[in-house]
Amino acid sequence: MALFDTTAFRIIEQGMTVMWTKQQIISQNISNQDTPGYNCKYLDFEGVLSDKLRADGTIKKELNIQQRLIVDTYTNDQADGNNVDMDVQSAEAARTAYWLDALINQMNGNFSRMRSAIVTK
Repeated sequence: MALFDTTAFRIIEQGMTVMWTKQQIISQNISNQDTPGYNCKYLDFEGVLSDKLRADGTIKKELNIQQRLIVDTYTNDQADGNNVDMDVQSAEAARTAYWLDALINQMNGNFSRMRSAIVTK
């Protein structure tokens, strides 16, 4: 439906998808904190988004945010080769939950404005 096919809805939808994927990756990292040789994974979203932004801060017309999975093979925090740092993962989980909540609030705001426009007509 064209009503929901706007740049704002696409950005929020793709952002929510990325944040959900990021939460899943963080969960995998946390659940493998005791697995010998496990390498921590990260989702590069900010770098991809900055590639989509123009220098003046506006978004390029064709917005399709791709996700890049990065596997950290360079750090070894533990003797068994596992490099999951629970403090970092907990902070990332909280940060991601914050951003996901902000995107949900933004989407709800868009729906409220639409409802208001429909009711006033």
